Amino acid sequence: MPALNLAPNLTGHDDLYEQLVAMHDGLSEAESLKLWAKFALLLANHIGERAVIEQAMAMARPRAA
Repeated sequence: MPALNLAPNLTGHDDLYEQLVAMHDGLSEAESLKLWAKFALLLANHIGERAVIEQAMAMARPRAA
């Protein structure tokens, strides 16, 4: 089973972060949430491995204190 890659695997981190923030410019909260959902689904489709996607979902969800 493929595993979620947690090792640094991306260049231009700061630029990408700025792009992620900027793609929400001018959007309402509802539009921003729809954008995140669409973005997540596009990336999930690209990844294509349900087990990897489920690992990422589990890691992204806040844990109870």
